[in-house]
Amino acid sequence: MKKIRILSIDGGGIRGILPGTILVRLEKLLNDRDPNGPKKIGDYFDMIAGTSTGGILSCLYLTPDENGNGKYSAEQALDLYINNGHEIFARTVIHKILTAGGVFREKYSEDAMEELLEKYFDKTTLAQCIRPSLITSYAITERRAVFFTSVNAVQDEIYNFYLKDVARATSAAPTYFEPAHIKSMDGKVWALCDGGVFANNPALCAYAEARKTNFSKVMNNLEKPDKPMVKDMIFVSIGTGSVKKQYHYDSFKHAGEIKWLEPIIDILMSGNSETVDYQLRQMYLTLDAQNKTDYFRLEPELGEACSEMDIASPENITNLHQAGLKFVHDNDELLRQIADRIVANC
Repeated sequence: MKKIRILSIDGGGIRGILPGTILVRLEKLLNDRDPNGPKKIGDYFDMIAGTSTGGILSCLYLTPDENGNGKYSAEQALDLYINNGHEIFARTVIHKILTAGGVFREKYSEDAMEELLEKYFDKTTLAQCIRPSLITSYAITERRAVFFTSVNAVQDEIYNFYLKDVARATSAAPTYFEPAHIKSMDGKVWALCDGGVFANNPALCAYAEARKTNFSKVMNNLEKPDKPMVKDMIFVSIGTGSVKKQYHYDSFKHAGEIKWLEPIIDILMSGNSETVDYQLRQMYLTLDAQNKTDYFRLEPELGEACSEMDIASPENITNLHQAGLKFVHDNDELLRQIADRIVANC
């Protein structure tokens, strides 16, 4: 049996440039090894999961072309950030004044993001994704986690959405953008915010989803196992840059709500990502030597780039891209090993 190949991408705002850059290199390595290539990055995985900026990237990789294959290459997906990141995180002077820098209202207008998502996704729906998906979000009215899965979308219109709305919902980061207000194909209205509030690293959620998926049927491939166990999976989990910003006791021993707001978001996001990585590592360590090395966690250093997820200046976009390229250079042998494992299980 072939293993189930799962790609999972963390949240992190403009830092999505980092996993985007890594996947450009991985796509090239895959195509170099695939006798049936070239293909797009989304064609090489059996499930793709993402949160927030990772959710946007996942939606791009899952978008079909006219033949039902991946529409966007890893390079084209990265271009969304390189060429348009400054528009998503742009504020006019008037907006800064009216929101008091984000204290009284969200820091950024959602207009630029929604226009961009419309351009890339148009009327594509979740049910049309080329592979099983898991994109996270959170329903603020129902107060529950929401998982956008293409398997559910195919089965029932209540779970089917325009892909542009899925991307908008997963990236509606509290204090940065207003919640997404979207409709499923059956007309139900949802109020949703960023999936990073509970699963900034969605890899463990993807594992749970994969465990109940009949891949032989969904993929139309009898070599793919149904309801796979951890030994049947190859995981490629990619972070958006390890954040080492320190918060000192003297600065926070008398801090109130406003002072804690920004650091608590940072701490929750990085803490969740590290916890999920720990859990999956321990799961794979229970396996035999042949299977325990099929979990790959790629977490690049930020280098000269800012850790804040909304700094989209030309300088920081360049620094993020350079940090991604440095990771690729320093870990090229690892990426080659991943490419070998992925192609061997096509």
